[in-house]
Amino acid sequence: MRLFCTCALCFLLLTETHLVSATISNSFRECSHFFYMQTAPVGMRGTSLKRICQKYADKPRYATLYDSSRRLPLYSAYVFKKSDGRSRMDTPWMYEPQLVSDDQTGNMKALPLRADTPPLMEDSQAVLEDYADAVEFRRAPLNPDLHQAEPDDKSSTYTLTNVVPLIADVLVSSWNPYLDIIRRRLNNFCHGKSFMVTGVTVSGRSIKRDNRDRLTVPKHLWLAYCCPWFDRNSPYEVRFMFPSYGGYALNEQAHHSVVEVPLKKLESLLKSQTDIDSDMTIFYKGCISENQFKKRDLVTVPA
Repeated sequence: MRLFCTCALCFLLLTETHLVSATISNSFRECSHFFYMQTAPVGMRGTSLKRICQKYADKPRYATLYDSSRRLPLYSAYVFKKSDGRSRMDTPWMYEPQLVSDDQTGNMKALPLRADTPPLMEDSQAVLEDYADAVEFRRAPLNPDLHQAEPDDKSSTYTLTNVVPLIADVLVSSWNPYLDIIRRRLNNFCHGKSFMVTGVTVSGRSIKRDNRDRLTVPKHLWLAYCCPWFDRNSPYEVRFMFPSYGGYALNEQAHHSVVEVPLKKLESLLKSQTDIDSDMTIFYKGCISENQFKKRDLVTVPA
């Protein structure tokens, strides 16, 4: 009898572990290929973090670490696709049903809200109404459509779980031009995959709706890329920006120009911010140049 009870208990524990490992909030398993070496950034904290594999048309398109209590994505990770920089103008804004209920496909769904929308959806994520009176701010995607090439990949970026409230002048005069600089740089000088992570640091400000805090306003917006295979004959002014580099901007009315920095300097800035640990890293081992490995292999091959 004791042996039977022990076996039954083990079975229950194994079953419970399997169920927990399958939840959206615990794993990037379905979309780990969007991270360099399939390793997500570490060292970011929040009160209610959700790991979302952003799905569109039954296919994971990128990964987002989402703080549902602040209704703010802390970062989105994606693979850069060589692009002409054009935006899609015909895609409706969407929300992420995985955050509030079981969904057969996990696909993002179009706004506005309908009668069959889960009633707790607004508690877990932003909606268009949150931006209605926030005239100072614009919706700024962390994974921008101009960094994607395929129509469905572009469309998938139009979900509010990929969006942060950015001051309009920051978006128009600083951040969007910087995103285009990165697009051109990677188009021209990255020979393989470019792994991207774009994120925010948290401020004490928020956007209210009906006298309630709804959206946390970022303090910084930042971006880092990792391109292990790159052109070693690139111009001098960009050669030192490979295999990895980054940039950041303040989300303020003044002094919001983008500052480009080496990856370690960007990580040092982030470590000094709220809710980021001292061991925070963006890319596994800082993004290693595969060009160097190839050269070393050629030198050490026995005669």
